[in-house]
Amino acid sequence: MNADTSPDKLAGSVGIVRTQTVRLFEPPDVLHLECGRTLGPIDVAYETYGRLNESRSNAVLICHALSGDAHVAGYHSPDDRKPGWWDIMIGPSKGIDTDKYFVICSNILGGCRGTTGPSSVNPETGKPWGMDFPVITIEDMVKVQKRLIDHLGIGKLLAVIGGSMGGMQVLEWAVRYPDAVAGVVPAATTARLSAQSIAFHAVGRQAILADPNFADGQYHTGPGPDSGLAIARMVGHITYLSEQGMHAKFGRELRHRTNYSYDLENSDFAVETYLDYQGQKFVDRFDANSYLYITKAIDYYDLQAGHESLQDALKDVKARFLVVSYSSDWLFTPRQARQLVDALLAGDKDVSYSEINSPYGHDSFLLEAGTLGRLISGFLANLSGQPAIPNGVDVEPYRQRPVVETAWAHHRIDYDRIEDMIEPGSRVLDVGCGSGALLSRLIRHKNVRGLGIEVQQDNICECVERGIRVADLDVEAELSGFATKSYDYVVLSQTLQTLNRPELALREMLRIGHKCIVSFPNFVQWRPILQMLLTGRTPVTQNLPFQWYNTPNRHYLTIRDFQSYCRENHIHVLRMIPLAEGRRDPVRFLPSVRAAEAIFVISKYD
Repeated sequence: MNADTSPDKLAGSVGIVRTQTVRLFEPPDVLHLECGRTLGPIDVAYETYGRLNESRSNAVLICHALSGDAHVAGYHSPDDRKPGWWDIMIGPSKGIDTDKYFVICSNILGGCRGTTGPSSVNPETGKPWGMDFPVITIEDMVKVQKRLIDHLGIGKLLAVIGGSMGGMQVLEWAVRYPDAVAGVVPAATTARLSAQSIAFHAVGRQAILADPNFADGQYHTGPGPDSGLAIARMVGHITYLSEQGMHAKFGRELRHRTNYSYDLENSDFAVETYLDYQGQKFVDRFDANSYLYITKAIDYYDLQAGHESLQDALKDVKARFLVVSYSSDWLFTPRQARQLVDALLAGDKDVSYSEINSPYGHDSFLLEAGTLGRLISGFLANLSGQPAIPNGVDVEPYRQRPVVETAWAHHRIDYDRIEDMIEPGSRVLDVGCGSGALLSRLIRHKNVRGLGIEVQQDNICECVERGIRVADLDVEAELSGFATKSYDYVVLSQTLQTLNRPELALREMLRIGHKCIVSFPNFVQWRPILQMLLTGRTPVTQNLPFQWYNTPNRHYLTIRDFQSYCRENHIHVLRMIPLAEGRRDPVRFLPSVRAAEAIFVISKYD
């Protein structure tokens, strides 16, 4: 541990920390690089926070992004104006709680903040490496991190967590060292860059190389390529933001003037001066050569390279995954994250996924700790065997609070009967799983291997906190990634009537599951009809416990409607259970008007 007691201004932080340095890969034990060259010795700068427990099982490695470093949390002195780059996430009682976990972060190979890189001295020449430094890759960075973890005497990491380029390192850890990590959290990242992302990096590198002060990379004794590096940072920084965020922050606001200057050399707009500031701030702390080498390493990373598919590349991973993307991230998009999630699901890997709504673009994971912190905290707690919410604790079955309070108990009847139908040890996909009420019961009582599909953020967080696997997917558009007949049961409980295009979801469910279990309210039950006739108002009952203005229901089907739909679409009805309010026994007489809800077990005809 290298964190001291913090003064008042450091309350809530890990306190005053110091960067440590260790020398690894001493010749002849050199690092064999992916480019074919060797490198050694290698100095590695790192920081740690919290305490390693006696079993050495609570270690969490943080992997930083392009411009980050080992200083991820705390302060180097009481006079520091800003803490480490992810201080909002790491510290006592934060998303990554240093009262529970031993947190490690090292500067990457090729960096310029204490770890060997192109600005380090070449032992053969006594001068900075410059462009003579060997080309490095994400794989090389992870090899150095693994050696550091070995040096610290840690046999298996509880988790590896990182965003952006850090997320690439996380993926490489899971693939390269499957037995060395229990869980991984790749956030705002991708398994390989798009052509557009490579293009942005190319423009940045050309700006540096074209700077007259670049001097073939040997600029350390004179003026450096500050202008080129600043432009590279400005271009890159644009990709980290979103159009929505930039418009909200700057719009077309002018800076220090009320009218245009009509001068090409002046920065009239606030967004221009903001980018100028970001570029200059970056020049003051980063090395141009490191920028060249690191962006090239990002470009080269391709998890699928050498494999038939992304699923094949991930076939040997053993870690549990929590994949996170951001709605406004156009650099590493949610679509790219879903490709990773689809490959993991197709390979039957343990994965949860959340797309967090945020207006801040790619940088969202650095700026907002709320939802991401809750997800990571819940994920780490389950990896530690101490779930944030024990699986035996009941959960509320509705996404919003119903008007009729007794609906809580009534809704459990639906779950009771569905639980009766599920065979022990089955594979269950719960579509529209809410906060995990049904899956929690099935895992506890039937030992099923379950996955929930959900879009409500709070529900996803609660599922993760319970240790329930959950994927943030649109049930009407994003179920195609599941293999045919890959689940024994697909459940759609009290969700059918809330969908815009229920027929699309039903079609995919019947393809994915050997059997499908569908439950829904019977909207022509006599009680609500009578209530509507007597009061002239939309009925509110135990089975329909919402007002007309806050109901999640979009379609008002009946038992006979669903029976007719199944006949017309050649769907085999294996069983139908009509239920009255609060009663477990099926309705025998006139179920089409006496039943408050119905459960159907259906399948495709062979």
